[in-house]
Amino acid sequence: MLILGLFLSLLVGISLGLIGGGGSILTVPILVYVLSVDAEAATAYSLFIVGVTALVGSLNYYKKGLVDLPTAVLFSLPSLASVALVRQFVMPNIPDVVADFGGFVLSKKLLIMGVFALLMIAASFSMIRKGKPLAAVAIDDKGNAEKPPLPYFLIALEGLVVGALTGFVGAGGGFLIIPALVVFARLDMKVAVGTSLLIIGFKSLLGFIPDALSTKHVIDWTMLMGITGMAVIGIFIGTSLSRYVSGDRLKPAFGYFVLVMGVYILLKETLF
Repeated sequence: MLILGLFLSLLVGISLGLIGGGGSILTVPILVYVLSVDAEAATAYSLFIVGVTALVGSLNYYKKGLVDLPTAVLFSLPSLASVALVRQFVMPNIPDVVADFGGFVLSKKLLIMGVFALLMIAASFSMIRKGKPLAAVAIDDKGNAEKPPLPYFLIALEGLVVGALTGFVGAGGGFLIIPALVVFARLDMKVAVGTSLLIIGFKSLLGFIPDALSTKHVIDWTMLMGITGMAVIGIFIGTSLSRYVSGDRLKPAFGYFVLVMGVYILLKETLF
Protein backbone atom coordinates (compact mmCIF):
# COMPACT_ATOMS: atom_id res chain seq x y z
CA MET A 1 0.00 0.00 0.00
CA LEU A 2 2.97 2.31 0.56
CA ILE A 3 3.84 2.08 -3.15
CA LEU A 4 0.26 3.04 -4.05
CA GLY A 5 0.37 5.90 -1.57
CA LEU A 6 3.61 7.20 -3.09
CA PHE A 7 2.17 6.99 -6.60
CA LEU A 8 -1.00 8.85 -5.58
CA SER A 9 1.11 11.51 -3.88
CA LEU A 10 2.96 11.99 -7.16
CA LEU A 11 -0.41 12.55 -8.86
CA VAL A 12 -1.37 15.08 -6.17
CA GLY A 13 1.77 17.06 -6.94
CA ILE A 14 1.17 16.83 -10.69
CA SER A 15 -2.37 18.16 -10.26
CA LEU A 16 -1.06 21.06 -8.18
CA GLY A 17 1.47 21.89 -10.88
CA LEU A 18 -1.13 21.65 -13.64
CA ILE A 19 -4.11 23.51 -12.18
CA GLY A 20 -2.50 25.55 -9.38
CA GLY A 21 -4.52 24.12 -6.50
CA GLY A 22 -7.01 21.56 -5.29
CA GLY A 23 -4.67 18.58 -5.29
CA SER A 24 -3.64 18.90 -1.66
CA ILE A 25 -7.21 18.24 -0.57
CA LEU A 26 -6.65 14.59 -1.53
CA THR A 27 -3.70 14.18 0.84
CA VAL A 28 -5.73 13.30 3.94
CA PRO A 29 -7.88 10.64 2.17
CA ILE A 30 -4.69 9.05 0.79
CA LEU A 31 -3.16 8.94 4.26
CA VAL A 32 -6.30 7.61 5.96
CA TYR A 33 -7.68 5.14 3.41
CA VAL A 34 -4.55 4.00 1.57
CA LEU A 35 -1.82 4.25 4.21
CA SER A 36 -4.09 3.55 7.24
CA VAL A 37 -2.95 6.62 9.19
CA ASP A 38 -5.16 7.72 12.10
CA ALA A 39 -7.49 10.57 11.04
CA GLU A 40 -6.09 13.14 13.50
CA ALA A 41 -2.49 12.16 12.75
CA ALA A 42 -3.30 12.35 9.02
CA THR A 43 -4.29 16.02 9.38
CA ALA A 44 -0.88 16.67 10.97
CA TYR A 45 0.99 14.74 8.26
CA SER A 46 -0.98 16.62 5.63
CA LEU A 47 0.07 19.97 7.09
CA PHE A 48 3.72 19.05 6.55
CA ILE A 49 3.20 17.61 3.08
CA VAL A 50 1.04 20.51 1.91
CA GLY A 51 3.32 23.07 3.55
CA VAL A 52 6.53 21.87 1.93
CA THR A 53 4.90 21.31 -1.46
CA ALA A 54 3.23 24.74 -1.47
CA LEU A 55 6.48 26.51 -0.51
CA VAL A 56 8.35 24.77 -3.32
CA GLY A 57 5.57 25.72 -5.73
CA SER A 58 5.64 29.36 -4.58
CA LEU A 59 9.36 29.71 -5.41
CA ASN A 60 8.68 29.59 -9.15
CA TYR A 61 6.04 32.31 -8.80
CA TYR A 62 8.33 34.44 -6.63
CA LYS A 63 11.13 34.27 -9.22
CA LYS A 64 8.66 35.62 -11.79
CA GLY A 65 7.55 38.45 -9.49
CA LEU A 66 4.12 36.88 -8.99
CA VAL A 67 4.01 36.98 -5.18
CA ASP A 68 2.63 39.99 -3.27
CA LEU A 69 4.59 39.84 0.00
CA PRO A 70 2.71 42.62 1.92
CA THR A 71 -0.64 40.94 1.23
CA ALA A 72 0.82 37.54 2.12
CA VAL A 73 1.95 38.90 5.50
CA LEU A 74 -1.42 40.57 6.14
CA PHE A 75 -3.29 37.35 5.41
CA SER A 76 -0.79 35.03 7.08
CA LEU A 77 -0.53 36.59 10.55
CA PRO A 78 -4.13 35.91 11.68
CA SER A 79 -4.12 32.65 9.72
CA LEU A 80 -0.98 31.44 11.49
CA ALA A 81 -2.51 32.32 14.85
CA SER A 82 -5.73 30.38 14.21
CA VAL A 83 -3.86 27.34 12.85
CA ALA A 84 -1.64 27.22 15.94
CA LEU A 85 -4.57 27.66 18.33
CA VAL A 86 -6.64 24.92 16.67
CA ARG A 87 -3.74 22.44 16.59
CA GLN A 88 -2.58 23.22 20.12
CA PHE A 89 -5.87 23.57 22.00
CA VAL A 90 -8.85 22.38 19.94
CA MET A 91 -7.73 19.12 18.33
CA PRO A 92 -6.23 17.53 21.48
CA ASN A 93 -9.40 18.30 23.47
CA ILE A 94 -11.96 16.78 21.11
CA PRO A 95 -13.18 13.57 22.82
CA ASP A 96 -13.09 10.24 20.99
CA VAL A 97 -16.90 10.17 21.22
CA VAL A 98 -18.22 13.65 20.50
CA ALA A 99 -21.94 12.82 20.80
CA ASP A 100 -24.38 9.91 20.78
CA PHE A 101 -27.67 10.53 18.98
CA GLY A 102 -29.78 7.56 19.95
CA GLY A 103 -27.33 4.95 18.72
CA PHE A 104 -25.62 7.09 16.06
CA VAL A 105 -22.18 7.78 17.49
CA LEU A 106 -20.41 10.92 16.32
CA SER A 107 -16.79 9.92 16.83
CA LYS A 108 -13.76 12.16 16.54
CA LYS A 109 -12.76 10.44 13.30
CA LEU A 110 -16.26 10.89 11.85
CA LEU A 111 -16.25 14.58 12.78
CA ILE A 112 -12.86 15.19 11.16
CA MET A 113 -13.55 13.17 8.00
CA GLY A 114 -17.12 14.48 7.74
CA VAL A 115 -15.95 18.09 7.81
CA PHE A 116 -13.19 17.18 5.40
CA ALA A 117 -15.66 15.54 2.98
CA LEU A 118 -17.90 18.63 3.05
CA LEU A 119 -14.84 20.79 2.37
CA MET A 120 -13.95 18.56 -0.59
CA ILE A 121 -17.46 18.92 -2.00
CA ALA A 122 -17.31 22.71 -1.62
CA ALA A 123 -13.88 22.78 -3.29
CA SER A 124 -15.14 20.62 -6.16
CA PHE A 125 -17.91 23.07 -7.00
CA SER A 126 -15.40 25.92 -7.13
CA MET A 127 -13.39 23.92 -9.69
CA ILE A 128 -16.36 22.66 -11.73
CA ARG A 129 -18.39 25.83 -12.16
CA LYS A 130 -17.78 27.98 -15.19
CA GLY A 131 -18.25 31.65 -14.59
CA LYS A 132 -16.81 35.00 -15.51
CA PRO A 133 -13.26 35.57 -14.28
CA LEU A 134 -13.08 37.44 -11.00
CA ALA A 135 -12.43 41.13 -11.51
CA ALA A 136 -9.04 41.90 -10.09
CA VAL A 137 -7.65 45.37 -10.78
CA ALA A 138 -9.79 48.21 -12.12
CA ILE A 139 -8.44 50.32 -14.97
CA ASP A 140 -8.84 54.10 -15.05
CA ASP A 141 -9.49 56.32 -18.10
CA LYS A 142 -5.78 56.59 -18.83
CA GLY A 143 -5.30 52.84 -18.85
CA ASN A 144 -3.53 52.72 -15.51
CA ALA A 145 -4.31 50.14 -12.87
CA GLU A 146 -6.29 51.39 -9.90
CA LYS A 147 -5.59 49.54 -6.67
CA PRO A 148 -7.72 50.76 -3.76
CA PRO A 149 -6.54 50.55 -0.15
CA LEU A 150 -6.50 47.03 1.24
CA PRO A 151 -9.59 46.10 3.31
CA TYR A 152 -7.45 44.98 6.25
CA PHE A 153 -10.31 43.70 8.38
CA LEU A 154 -11.82 41.49 5.65
CA ILE A 155 -8.46 40.01 4.67
CA ALA A 156 -7.56 39.33 8.31
CA LEU A 157 -10.99 37.76 8.96
CA GLU A 158 -10.60 35.49 5.94
CA GLY A 159 -7.16 34.55 7.23
CA LEU A 160 -8.62 33.55 10.60
CA VAL A 161 -11.32 31.37 9.02
CA VAL A 162 -9.02 29.65 6.53
CA GLY A 163 -6.40 29.10 9.23
CA ALA A 164 -8.95 27.41 11.49
CA LEU A 165 -10.03 25.09 8.67
CA THR A 166 -6.42 24.28 7.85
CA GLY A 167 -5.69 23.44 11.46
CA PHE A 168 -8.76 21.20 11.72
CA VAL A 169 -8.64 19.19 8.50
CA GLY A 170 -5.07 19.69 7.29
CA ALA A 171 -6.00 21.14 3.87
CA GLY A 172 -4.38 24.24 2.43
CA GLY A 173 -7.60 26.03 1.57
CA GLY A 174 -6.33 27.55 -1.66
CA PHE A 175 -9.82 27.48 -3.16
CA LEU A 176 -10.85 29.91 -0.39
CA ILE A 177 -7.68 32.01 -0.31
CA ILE A 178 -7.38 32.77 -4.04
CA PRO A 179 -10.88 34.33 -4.45
CA ALA A 180 -10.28 36.39 -1.30
CA LEU A 181 -6.99 37.74 -2.64
CA VAL A 182 -8.55 38.58 -6.00
CA VAL A 183 -11.73 40.19 -4.65
CA PHE A 184 -10.47 41.85 -1.45
CA ALA A 185 -6.80 42.53 -2.21
CA ARG A 186 -7.50 43.13 -5.93
CA LEU A 187 -4.59 40.96 -7.03
CA ASP A 188 -4.14 39.63 -10.54
CA MET A 189 -5.12 35.94 -10.71
CA LYS A 190 -1.56 34.69 -11.30
CA VAL A 191 -0.26 36.84 -8.43
CA ALA A 192 -3.10 35.54 -6.25
CA VAL A 193 -2.08 31.93 -6.97
CA GLY A 194 1.57 32.58 -6.16
CA THR A 195 0.71 34.54 -3.01
CA SER A 196 -1.73 31.81 -1.95
CA LEU A 197 0.95 29.12 -2.25
CA LEU A 198 3.27 31.14 -0.01
CA ILE A 199 0.52 31.65 2.58
CA ILE A 200 -0.44 27.97 2.51
CA GLY A 201 3.18 26.90 2.91
CA PHE A 202 3.93 29.01 5.96
CA LYS A 203 0.67 28.44 7.83
CA SER A 204 0.66 24.70 7.18
CA LEU A 205 4.23 24.19 8.39
CA LEU A 206 3.61 26.32 11.48
CA GLY A 207 0.50 24.27 12.20
CA PHE A 208 2.59 21.11 12.04
CA ILE A 209 5.05 22.25 14.74
CA PRO A 210 2.83 21.42 17.78
CA ASP A 211 2.28 17.92 16.39
CA ALA A 212 5.99 17.45 15.70
CA LEU A 213 6.75 18.36 19.32
CA SER A 214 3.87 16.37 20.79
CA THR A 215 4.30 12.85 22.11
CA LYS A 216 0.69 11.87 21.33
CA HIS A 217 1.50 10.62 17.84
CA VAL A 218 4.71 8.92 16.81
CA ILE A 219 5.55 10.43 13.45
CA ASP A 220 6.71 8.03 10.78
CA TRP A 221 9.31 10.37 9.27
CA THR A 222 10.40 7.87 6.63
CA MET A 223 6.91 7.59 5.19
CA LEU A 224 6.25 11.32 5.64
CA MET A 225 9.38 12.38 3.80
CA GLY A 226 8.72 9.83 1.06
CA ILE A 227 5.18 11.10 0.47
CA THR A 228 6.36 14.73 0.59
CA GLY A 229 9.21 14.04 -1.81
CA MET A 230 6.86 12.43 -4.34
CA ALA A 231 4.44 15.36 -4.12
CA VAL A 232 7.29 17.82 -4.71
CA ILE A 233 8.50 15.81 -7.71
CA GLY A 234 4.93 15.83 -8.97
CA ILE A 235 4.78 19.63 -8.81
CA PHE A 236 7.81 19.92 -11.08
CA ILE A 237 6.29 17.40 -13.51
CA GLY A 238 2.94 19.20 -13.45
CA THR A 239 4.58 22.58 -14.02
CA SER A 240 6.40 21.20 -17.05
CA LEU A 241 3.22 19.61 -18.43
CA SER A 242 1.28 22.86 -17.93
CA ARG A 243 3.13 24.27 -20.95
CA TYR A 244 1.37 21.73 -23.16
CA VAL A 245 -1.85 20.92 -21.28
CA SER A 246 -4.46 23.54 -20.41
CA GLY A 247 -5.11 23.66 -16.68
CA ASP A 248 -8.46 25.35 -17.35
CA ARG A 249 -9.65 22.26 -19.22
CA LEU A 250 -8.40 19.83 -16.60
CA LYS A 251 -9.78 21.75 -13.63
CA PRO A 252 -13.49 20.81 -14.10
CA ALA A 253 -12.61 17.13 -14.65
CA PHE A 254 -10.49 17.13 -11.50
CA GLY A 255 -13.34 18.90 -9.71
CA TYR A 256 -15.74 16.07 -10.55
CA PHE A 257 -13.18 13.57 -9.22
CA VAL A 258 -12.89 15.51 -5.95
CA LEU A 259 -16.70 15.65 -5.75
CA VAL A 260 -16.99 11.87 -6.11
CA MET A 261 -14.30 11.36 -3.49
CA GLY A 262 -16.01 13.75 -1.07
CA VAL A 263 -19.38 12.03 -1.44
CA TYR A 264 -17.71 8.61 -1.07
CA ILE A 265 -15.97 9.63 2.17
CA LEU A 266 -19.20 11.09 3.56
CA LEU A 267 -21.16 7.90 2.77
CA LYS A 268 -18.38 5.59 3.96
CA GLU A 269 -18.05 7.32 7.34
CA THR A 270 -21.81 7.64 7.99
CA LEU A 271 -23.42 4.59 6.41
CA PHE A 272 -20.82 1.81 6.24
